[in-house]
Order: sequence, then C-alpha cells, then structure tokens
Amino acid sequence: MPHSALPALSLHDSQRRQTVPFAPLDPAHVKVYYCGPTVYDLAHIGNLRAMLTADVLVRLLRQLYPRVTFVRNITDVDDKITARARANGEDIAALTSRTTADFHADLAALGVLPPDIEPRATHNITQMQEMIAQLVANGHAYVAEGHVLFSVGSFPSYGALSGRNPDELEAGARVEVAPYKQAAGDFVLWKPSTPDQPGWDSPWGRGRPGWHIECSAMSHRYLGDSFDIHGGGSDLMFPHHENERAQSLCCFPHGSFATYWVHNAMLLVDGEKMSKSLGNFLTIRDVLAQAPAEALRLLLLGAHYRSTLNYTLSGLQEARRTLDRFYRALETAGVTQDTLDPAVAQATALPQGVLAALTDDLNTPKAIAELHALADKALAGDHEAGLALKRGANLMGLLASSPQGWFRGETSSDEDSAIETLIAERLAARKARDFARADALRDQLQGMGILLEDTRDGTTWRRA
Repeated sequence: MPHSALPALSLHDSQRRQTVPFAPLDPAHVKVYYCGPTVYDLAHIGNLRAMLTADVLVRLLRQLYPRVTFVRNITDVDDKITARARANGEDIAALTSRTTADFHADLAALGVLPPDIEPRATHNITQMQEMIAQLVANGHAYVAEGHVLFSVGSFPSYGALSGRNPDELEAGARVEVAPYKQAAGDFVLWKPSTPDQPGWDSPWGRGRPGWHIECSAMSHRYLGDSFDIHGGGSDLMFPHHENERAQSLCCFPHGSFATYWVHNAMLLVDGEKMSKSLGNFLTIRDVLAQAPAEALRLLLLGAHYRSTLNYTLSGLQEARRTLDRFYRALETAGVTQDTLDPAVAQATALPQGVLAALTDDLNTPKAIAELHALADKALAGDHEAGLALKRGANLMGLLASSPQGWFRGETSSDEDSAIETLIAERLAARKARDFARADALRDQLQGMGILLEDTRDGTTWRRA
C-alpha cells in the first residue's frame, strides 16, 4: 500500500469522464503503458507533452508505491516510415534506428527518464499474429482479400472510451473506405504487403500489422491482460485507443485491459494548431536551439496536462527567468550540488504542498506555485527551504543541475579557463585603477554572453 504519510492519488479517467481515486490492481506493483513514437522523423513539441505527462506520473507513482513497471513502445513498422525511407532513399532499418536514437537523445536532454521496457513493434510480430488468430477464432475478426479486419459490430461497448457511437460514424470521415469491409468502421488488423513493403509470413499471407494491434500485443506481452494505466495524447483516444481497447477486451475477455485512461490535451503554437503549412511546426531541437531544455520542460509543466497549452517564445523566456529565480534561491540557501546527498535527501521530506498538488490529478501548475513559495524562503537564506525546493522540483524533473551549472551553461573547460582569465585581467585592472581597461574587459565578456556580478566575496559570472 502507499506509505501512510503520503496523500492518496487521484486521476482523471477519460473513460469515466471524471477524476477518481487511484486504486491499483496490485498495490505492490503498479503497471503503466504509454504509446511511444512512430520513428520516421524528429519528435515535435506536441509529442513531448505526452512524454512529460508520463514522466511526472511515473516519478510520482514511484514515490507512492514500492514497484512500478512503465512500458512505452516504439512503432517501427508503419506506412509513414516506409514512405519516408523511400523518399530519403534510405533503408527502413537505418531510418528507424537513426530516428529512435534522436528521440532518445531529445528526451534525455529534457530529463525524461527512460521506460523500464521499450518494446519495438517489429520484435512482437508473433504476438500480434497470435492475437489476430484468436480474434478470428472467436468471431470478432474476419478475413477478406488478404486483409484481416476487426468487426466493430461484434463488440457492443465499442465507443465507450471516446464517447463515439459507431452508428454515427460517417464512412470516409475517419475510417478507410474499402469494398472488402463488412462495415465502414471495421479496422485493419493485418494487411498484405507488396514486395517493396515490409512484410512477414502469416496464415493470411505475407503482410504487416495494422497500427492498433501493435500496442495491444505489446501491452499484453509485458503487462498482461489487465493493468492499471494507459496514457497518451487526446488525439489518440479515437480511433487508436478505442480500437486497442476493443480488440484487447475481445481477445482476452477475462481481463480488464486498462483500468484508468490518462489523456493529455493538445499543444498550440502562438494560438494555432501546429502545422508545417502555417510555418509554426517546432521540433524539440528547434526549441532547444533557443533556450535550455529545462526551460522547455518548465513551460510545458506550467499548464495542467488536461488543459490546452499555448507555446510562445515569450512563455519560453519567462520559464527561463523562473528557473533563474529558483536556481538563485538554491544558491542563496547554500544548496549548490547537482544532486542532494543521499543521506540529506533521505532526511529531507518531500514538500507536502508539492506532493498534495501532484497527487491531485498531476496539478503541476499548483506544484510550481508551491515551488515559488519555497523559493521565497530560500532567497531569504533558509537552507531547509532550499533543500525542500530542490527535492520538490526534482519530483517533477526540475532543478536537476547546480546553480553554477545552470548559470554558466554548457561550457568546456577551455572556455571556462578563457573566461576566468579575462575576469582575472579585469580584477587586476581595477586594482591598478585602470577603469577604462576594466570596463573594456567587462564589455568584451558581455559580448561573449557572460554577465559579471561583483560582490564582497569576489566576482562571479553566468551566461546571459
């Protein structure tokens, strides 16, 4: 059970459409599945929002429960991947390997912890075929012209997650129109492959899986037919998650599939839906060229995960200033290390205000407000408040650096040495009362993006 001193967690369950207490199937082992990327290009900041929501959720669960298994998949077989590889003149395996490495690097830069298990679709084809065969055998799927399709009409509660009635679906609106379908809403579990497309031998001929069956097979393989939380962006609720739910419950009727569904809202850029045609499409790397990764993380956590988030450059800059304040508070309170000493961390209780906010459906804006209150005390020199600020922020993956590391940025030892040399020259000039030379050196450093702060204890520097 959760530690008696810790508050109980509540989450907004998309299927029940309300915030409810979280009661894991097994309090000794919480199981979480999130949909990962389709690896054919760099991840964009919209993708990042789901990854950050999962990261905060899993960090919190690990404070509340003794064991958490977090599974996040990689979709490495998909028609978008095939099309991109063809356009690039690139081998599919090379494309997916490269873009998966890019995805991992981007998330690592943002402090997103890796999942416990990261299955790849191409490594789970056998499990997908076994599920499809079971669905055909129990009458929930049918074979037609080399395709295997799920029969939506065979599952009475189809639409319960998304709130969509299958009778109201218009053919062609969100589903593929095909003459071999028995009903417009039926979706593909397996489809034939041409010689130039990825394919695997199967009872239905050489082909490849549909998108939805991939996640069902991978979640079942690693988490079983019943697990606690399934998450992703709200754009996945229909049809992807609705279809996952249908095929999983029909294949494993004694299971419950996901008990709770957690969906984050969409992200806008300057008030508009992000799209390449509008010129506001931003990859994670586009943003990291403008500001430190932690500023982007704070900006995204500054809105509740179920609220639409509007990304702006001014918001990114404001997040950076907020981090300046938090790191200055740590510095003033004498908390100067990247990580708290284990003994100190053990003795430093998680701030109750931060914990209460996060256990209330991951209320990160409220948690950040609590960090500001701790920073107020730390800026007055309260060491214990500084430790609590560090501990509370770390729970959200924030303040992972030291104040010196934050203010000085990523500089090489050679760069640091050059800066320190110029500062020493300026100090010598001031002692010699050569103020013109001292001012010129300050201007030179400022031109390099280095700001100086003169105190009674000497001169410190940081990046602008």
